Amino acid sequence: MQPERPEQPERPERHTQPKAYPGKQITVTYEIGRCLHAAECVRGLPEVFDTGARPWVQPDGADAERVAEVIRRCPSGALQYRFTDGPPEEPSRPTTVVRTPAGQLVVRGELRVTTADGTVRSETRAMLCACGVSGNQPFCDHSGPCGRK
Repeated sequence: MQPERPEQPERPERHTQPKAYPGKQITVTYEIGRCLHAAECVRGLPEVFDTGARPWVQPDGADAERVAEVIRRCPSGALQYRFTDGPPEEPSRPTTVVRTPAGQLVVRGELRVTTADGTVRSETRAMLCACGVSGNQPFCDHSGPCGRK
């Protein structure tokens, strides 16, 4: 007989509207509930992404193409962008799904993700929970075993 798994405390849904940071040539959006602190942004362009400054995102701190390039490194999709005179971020092709050593699923491509409340979202990047414990389903929030390193 297997021991019972302890019940996980209920977590409130963490889907929030992304905060927009408009610049002259690019608008950066950030959805805090999806951020997993991979720090690709801070390492990639500290002159644009500075957690010690307010606002912490300064889109005009670098060339818009460079800002977009660094944002595309964000595995969770918490950061996204739209050029002022152009379309939103283009999805990677072909769509890829990669399991991390911890178990999360890193998905890139033309995605339609259904959230726990039934909302269907168009996405280009997402890190999905593989253990079922996340309070931000279907996105990983590092609260379960698949989010531990």
